Amino acid sequence: MSTPSSPPKKSWSWRSQAFRGLLYQAIAIIVVLATVLYLAHNTTTNMKLRGIQSGFDFLSNPAGFDIGESLFAFDSGESYWRAYLVGFVNTLRVAVVGIILTTILGTLIGVGRFSRNALIRGICAAYVEFFRNIPVLLQLLMWYLMFTEVLPASNEPWVLGPFFLSKGGINFPIPEWASGHVWGAWGLLAGVVAAWAYRVYAQKAFEQTGKARSMVLAPLGIVIGTGVLGWLLGGAPTALNIPVQGEFAIENGGALTPEYLSVLLGLTIYTAAFVSEVVRGGIQSVALGQSEAAAALGLSRGHTMRLVMLPQALRVIIPPVTNQYLNLTKNSSLAVAIGYPDVVSIANTAINQTGRAVECIAIIMLVYLSTSLFTSITMNWYNTRSAIKER
Repeated sequence: MSTPSSPPKKSWSWRSQAFRGLLYQAIAIIVVLATVLYLAHNTTTNMKLRGIQSGFDFLSNPAGFDIGESLFAFDSGESYWRAYLVGFVNTLRVAVVGIILTTILGTLIGVGRFSRNALIRGICAAYVEFFRNIPVLLQLLMWYLMFTEVLPASNEPWVLGPFFLSKGGINFPIPEWASGHVWGAWGLLAGVVAAWAYRVYAQKAFEQTGKARSMVLAPLGIVIGTGVLGWLLGGAPTALNIPVQGEFAIENGGALTPEYLSVLLGLTIYTAAFVSEVVRGGIQSVALGQSEAAAALGLSRGHTMRLVMLPQALRVIIPPVTNQYLNLTKNSSLAVAIGYPDVVSIANTAINQTGRAVECIAIIMLVYLSTSLFTSITMNWYNTRSAIKER
């Protein structure tokens, strides 16, 4: 009886394809690193010859300028790195909220292209053809001019209950922070976890029994219910910071500035036009027999779209939608054109004051590279999770 032969040992000779592959990769890495080091050394040398200072030590110096919009307090005496942090947070405000709104609006419009109602189909098609063919910068300027020219002055705002709409943006009531709100926040967090567990259970139950359960209203009710329960356990605080009409402007409450609203609306409406086409193409890629089989089982058109067509279309939708998310994040840099203080605006001001152009541009690159990589990694994970598993 012959004994099984041992696996062949790796050969480190030139005839080994694996060895040649490793060698080529090592050479490529060395060439790239050498090129980067050469460019960095050459740039540093030329800057020294011309008397240009370099380095990131300026980040600890006082910024010397104010920022008109920030989620946390900032004054001119604070450092440049904190100013960059404000700009980074402002960029994330646009990117994260814009991605969420773009997903919702783009999906609705994409699904609306399959409506049996000719008016809905026409409106969705007109939306796509109109907004995707106008440059995004022009749309940002259009929204900004609408907020600053069409709306009334801050001393004569439009009043909609506790809301004020004027050239200064939208002012609205916000809760006065209390310990009860912490309980409410914990309740919302617990509700998100419970809603996710419910969706997993509902999906498995549907696969086993064919009985469809609510995948939107029920999870939303769970989140709201646990949030309200936590708020009640915290004493149910009801104090609100309500905006009031001042002599020259609206005081108190929360506010969304015209710059932020212009950037958010412009990027959302523009990108949603492309996302809707991605959704439409993904749904069309699903075989027609799938919808016919769902109809034969007695599923309504809404259930067919939500439970049969869209889950199968995700494998086609997710990769191009990821590109649109990245485009939205990077297009937020155009906010500098209308005065929104994002990371690009902060960097431009820092360049004018310090002259550290290379360093400031490197920070901008790092911000957009890190946010884009995080978005790509998250969407690639979701794409792998949503892929159809072959039996």
